[in-house]
Amino acid sequence: MSVDAGRTATVVVKVGSSSVTTDEGTTDEALIARLSGEIASLVGDGTDVVVVTSGAITAGWSALGRPGPRSEDLSVLQAVSAVGQHRLMRSWEDGLAPHGLLAGQVLLAPLDFVHRQQYLHARATLTQLLALGVVPVVNENDAVADEEIRFGDNDRLAALVAHLVRADLLVLLTDAPGLLTADPRVDAGASLIEEVVEIDQQLEGLAGGPGVVGSGGMASKLAAAKIATWSGIRAVIADAARPGVLGSALAAEPGVGTVFQPRQVRLSARKLWIAFALAPSGLLVVDDGARRALTEQGRSLLGAGVVSVKGDFAIEDAVEIAGLDGAVFAKGLARHPASRADEWLGQRSRDLPADLDPEVVHRDDLVVLSAG
Repeated sequence: MSVDAGRTATVVVKVGSSSVTTDEGTTDEALIARLSGEIASLVGDGTDVVVVTSGAITAGWSALGRPGPRSEDLSVLQAVSAVGQHRLMRSWEDGLAPHGLLAGQVLLAPLDFVHRQQYLHARATLTQLLALGVVPVVNENDAVADEEIRFGDNDRLAALVAHLVRADLLVLLTDAPGLLTADPRVDAGASLIEEVVEIDQQLEGLAGGPGVVGSGGMASKLAAAKIATWSGIRAVIADAARPGVLGSALAAEPGVGTVFQPRQVRLSARKLWIAFALAPSGLLVVDDGARRALTEQGRSLLGAGVVSVKGDFAIEDAVEIAGLDGAVFAKGLARHPASRADEWLGQRSRDLPADLDPEVVHRDDLVVLSAG
């Protein structure tokens, strides 16, 4: 891969629950040991490596020895993660130690990526750990995460961490060889998609739903790859069981998995959060003039261009923006609640009440997802 001369390459490696834990729910010591060896090899060659690991809840549930299926109650899962997190960290410490490497635990929350000071503080912490020769091992702070403000899965967290540390490569390790043309459980002819230049709706349809273990699945990995590519970062979805997978991904070897090529324009962390991490609470349908103003002129969305409103959103909630054809082409943060839509809907700025901001979505809070 191409890295600017004089700059150390940085790789973020995400290991999913289905890979890092066994069928019994314990951490897979053998896999962690092998990956730790591969990480040590990269570090020895001068590459910085950040690990994002899942598996705390699975390991915690196994340690508790509870019979029956795992609880879906969030408060229970948060408590269970507190039991499993240190067990997971111990496995990474034990895996890295024979190679003379230390693991540094970093627990992040979504607000660390929203607020500028928290974002810079998180970046400084990770940068210092790497400078000290420590391998940061990152997980979501599940034990205290707010139900309404969570990453939801570590694939998304890994992509945001890749943006945070200005990574060159994001490797999403799973129990599949990559993104396939069909579900191999129902189509024996499914084959590996080796390279993706643009993630479109057709490709997203191939990803399917979440897996049995963990909260993600191929759909969440594809979403993470999209975040990475919009950050200007190459991403690879690959099989965690493949020997030498990390070195092969860094060297861009053919067939290592599904490779997603980066976009040329890099979004800011805040706009990435708006575009990909916030669930939409409503939909604004705009006319063709407003669409052109947003996609071609980089303008804010004014009430005059909005023809209909759906949903019950509040100020600062995320809203999708669609054209008259119904296709969503942008997303942003609402400056007014839906309850006041009758005041600004289709109204020119000069006709609005004096206390009402004419901008329904400010351009600083708006991301154009598709110009077409």
